[in-house]
Amino acid sequence: MHDWWRENAARDGFPSTWKLFISTLWEFARESIPSRRRQRYGDVDYDWDFRVNTTAATVDWRDRLLGLFHSPYQPTEPALFHEMVASLMQTTRSRTNFDFSEFTFVDIGSGKGRALLMAADYPFRRILGIELLPELHRVAKENIGKYKSESQRCFSIDCVLGDAGEFVFPPEPIVLYLFNPLPEIGLARLISNLEHSLREHPRPVFILYHNPVLEKVLAGSVAFTKRLSTHQYLIFANEVDSSHEANAGDSDRRIDSPSHRDSQS
Repeated sequence: MHDWWRENAARDGFPSTWKLFISTLWEFARESIPSRRRQRYGDVDYDWDFRVNTTAATVDWRDRLLGLFHSPYQPTEPALFHEMVASLMQTTRSRTNFDFSEFTFVDIGSGKGRALLMAADYPFRRILGIELLPELHRVAKENIGKYKSESQRCFSIDCVLGDAGEFVFPPEPIVLYLFNPLPEIGLARLISNLEHSLREHPRPVFILYHNPVLEKVLAGSVAFTKRLSTHQYLIFANEVDSSHEANAGDSDRRIDSPSHRDSQS
């Protein structure tokens, strides 16, 4: 929280930061009333199906409060996640042009690990998450250990505890999943680190950006161009992948997406 205060005060000044601090505490108090707490159990179907714990309803008060100052924990809705992956394949024109086995799936702000488990339905090279909050990371580790599904096609799943701003991207091709995991300063730092990694190790990278409230950060990147846009998510890619996919089509196509409830990894 100290970093949150310092960065916001440096950017917006003390009065604006104080006002934001008070409004955030008010939001936390409002979300803690019993009726709001019951609403958070609306995402438990996935957990019942796979006997895991990825719901937002069981996140304790401390992690919920910290989340409001960074990015609140919300698990991704399964139908929307699979739609995003299908759209990723669509941007490469055909399934044969996108070889999952070449790519590592990376989830920034992986929370309790739901997106990691859902990504295991696809034959990625491996799956990796990074999470800042120790308790969410601990639960994610438990979920990975107990997860079983007949549709599972990737069995190399892991998550690490740490600051996304210091994350060292693996040198292989990447599908990067972002569910609005960071404030603007943190996201800008993450993308800058990724650009540096691409200069050192040129390779295809696709970004699935769910709930893209900070689209301007990616739009300002020199390394990435927008390949697909819906009101729920965006797909960005770097230019290196042009040799990886044949005739990818328009660089910025807009398609309609069914309405889904915004959810986070």
